Amino acid sequence: MNKLSLLFIVLLTFYSCEDVIDIQVPKAAPKLVIEASINWFSETLGNEQVIKLTQSAPYFNDSIPPANNAIVTISDSANNQFIFTEDNTSGLYKNNSFIPVLNEEYTLNITYNNEEYTATETLTSITPIDYIEQKNDGGFSGDDIEIKAYYTDPENIENFYFYEFITDISVLPTLEVYEDEFFDGNQIFAFFTEEDLEAGDTLTIRNYGISEQFFDYMSILLQQSDQAGGGPFQVQPATVRGNCINVTNPDNFPLGYFRLSQAHEVSYIVE
Repeated sequence: MNKLSLLFIVLLTFYSCEDVIDIQVPKAAPKLVIEASINWFSETLGNEQVIKLTQSAPYFNDSIPPANNAIVTISDSANNQFIFTEDNTSGLYKNNSFIPVLNEEYTLNITYNNEEYTATETLTSITPIDYIEQKNDGGFSGDDIEIKAYYTDPENIENFYFYEFITDISVLPTLEVYEDEFFDGNQIFAFFTEEDLEAGDTLTIRNYGISEQFFDYMSILLQQSDQAGGGPFQVQPATVRGNCINVTNPDNFPLGYFRLSQAHEVSYIVE
């Protein structure tokens, strides 16, 4: 047998061993996903609000299907009802006449696919950011930029905070939650660092007043996102339920949360 014939046989054997493996990912019936974050930012009326409704989808789906044709309302204790109307077939339900009142209790009602969903939450106040401090020799390498957003916690009041750090160098914002158990009445800071952050970059910092229930919910979600790689072949963490319930069919519970927050936003240019 010559060398050319031997090479042909080796190549034929190599390629004939390649098999196409069809990965079967477990599928479940789609659930309603509720993104109902009502935010009243400083120096705004807070009248324009948006609720996003989607359906859960398999891991390998290229898109997330919207939940269309739902009936969405929010009502307060004064019997004011705010109707949210879908923008075409986007799954975005909008209202431009919402009335935000601090410490007011609101109830969300959704009718979707002949099932009723509801949640109740209180609009929670926020402590604004006092000032921003930058450190240029942070991290293990001593070269990372660290940002601290200082705020003063009100004394003798149990407070919970939700921070969102947004930059152009990351697709997703960095999220953090804090409670005042160990710094009640003192000035404290929210912390952000990103190894690719450079001078001239814009960092948007948003902080929201939240309830203890939402603090617990986000704490679990953030803990799971840190520990899990997100791959479809790993053992997945337990489903975290929000405060929305299906009153028609409790077993078909929705995902997501109904939150109402006074909010504060600061735009910072990295030095």
